[in-house]
Amino acid sequence: MRQASHKFSTSTHGKGLYNITREIESWVAQQKITTGLLTVFVPHTSASIVIQENADPDVLRDLKTFFQKLVPDGDANYLHRSEGPDDMPAHIRSALTQSQLSIPVNSGNPSLGTWQGIYLFEHRVQSHKRLIHLHLIGE
Repeated sequence: MRQASHKFSTSTHGKGLYNITREIESWVAQQKITTGLLTVFVPHTSASIVIQENADPDVLRDLKTFFQKLVPDGDANYLHRSEGPDDMPAHIRSALTQSQLSIPVNSGNPSLGTWQGIYLFEHRVQSHKRLIHLHLIGE
């Protein structure tokens, strides 16, 4: 059994879903592990990681719209506003999604469905540099 780990960063330009599938697939392929388990982790409390539709961009727009309606910025009921009116809503959106994914690896590739991609889901209005941790175990 072998293990490998890697970190990379991606820049965001405000709220939205940022496709990071290619970077992850490329790194997994370089590891020469044909069967295993990939962990993708985002160490942030105002961004998350999701697997989602990668063919129709309307899906990504609709998800962004849904989360904005579900947890609107500037709600007067939130006490935590140290970084602005989108601060606490970003934490709630992150809590409703995921900070970590486990993805099987088969034939040296993450086992994603035909229409699936891996996305960093930025929940803040401002641009950020987000870190992604990868860990692969297998043979």
